[in-house]
Amino acid sequence: MSTDADPFGRLLLDLWEDLQQPEVVWQIAVLGVCFALAWLFDRWLHLRFARSGEIENAARRFGRRGLKRIALPAVMLLLVFAARPMLAQWHHVNLLNLAIPLLASLLLIRAVMFVVRHTFSATVPWLAGFERGFALLVWSVVALHILGLTPQLIDFLDGIGFTLGRTRLNLWLFLQGLGAVLATLLIALWLGGLIEARLMEAQNLDGNLRLVFARLARALLALLAVLIALPAVGIDLTALSVFGGALGVGLGFGLQKIAANYVSGFIILLDRSIRIGNLIEVGGQRGVVTRITTRYTVLRGMTGVETIVPNEMLVSSTISNETFSDPKVRIATQIQVAYGCDLERAMAILVAAASAQPRVLVDPPPKAFLVAFADSGINLELGFWIADPAEGTLQIKSDIHLAIWRDFQAAGIEIPFPQREVRLLS
Repeated sequence: MSTDADPFGRLLLDLWEDLQQPEVVWQIAVLGVCFALAWLFDRWLHLRFARSGEIENAARRFGRRGLKRIALPAVMLLLVFAARPMLAQWHHVNLLNLAIPLLASLLLIRAVMFVVRHTFSATVPWLAGFERGFALLVWSVVALHILGLTPQLIDFLDGIGFTLGRTRLNLWLFLQGLGAVLATLLIALWLGGLIEARLMEAQNLDGNLRLVFARLARALLALLAVLIALPAVGIDLTALSVFGGALGVGLGFGLQKIAANYVSGFIILLDRSIRIGNLIEVGGQRGVVTRITTRYTVLRGMTGVETIVPNEMLVSSTISNETFSDPKVRIATQIQVAYGCDLERAMAILVAAASAQPRVLVDPPPKAFLVAFADSGINLELGFWIADPAEGTLQIKSDIHLAIWRDFQAAGIEIPFPQREVRLLS
């Protein structure tokens, strides 16, 4: 590998010589003017966006936030680039040469951190550590570049490797490939996030189809990113076929469940048997579907507890979907009255108590039935329909029971205690 002289190899020494000369004040003045102009542009940009208010379009909103994040270092870097050749006609520009990699590094860190935070949730535990590690890596590379140690480091990494077939693999090539893959994956995930945001705004598409298209877009973009990144840094994909085949066999045996859950997730989204907002019961767990991912589905129970159900279980098990084709659900409650009461009056009270509740539907109307003649009394059943089972049924049943109790007390209708008749025979 060529080890041409690093153009920044003598930068610190040249900068020290410039600092001994009075003409260095011109470089300081240029940097000051560039910073002032960049700061004024940054303030103007923030004020303009603040006056225009919040916008609904996700892509434009993302562009605004990103521009506000990188405006200051980007504008200052452009101004320094423009001022350097003009000042170089009369003075040394070593101070400007030092400022350029520093500004470029700051711009890179801010841009990458913004994209990472937009792509991943801000609550992920590794995000803060990644930000610190990435910033440390960038500043370390810049320091090595300024000190002129970059060629020696590259030669050292290039010497650590092995030959696989006709391809030479080394640590420097591996790091290049890793960096290229991570960069392209990040861009792919960011683009996937933008596509997903646009799809979620498309009200003419079914909710499940939106999720399917968003998942497929992310997967295809990630695959395309890897296929582009590796050849771009000189890694022959055929050289990795041996490792890929062995890895594929291992994954096929070891990750069967994960693969099954992944495929099941797409099946659920495509056949639309389960949608976000459905009230379902599976494996003894009952709740509202709040999220469908490629691996699992989240059910939020009536008590607020969230249950994570593997997608394979939803495909292979029997599911009770209370809101599959119709959100209306029938609720039944049984009440026992004494044998001596007015049954027709009692049944009318049951219907009136249910009809008085705002959540109870008028069509179909509430109905009362005589179910059975039991040992202690007569069993009556009240059936009524609601259109929002996801809001829970305990509260509405409690309100109806309380209304029935009050009306029974007012009408003199008795709810009997369990009783037995014991006869003593002499």
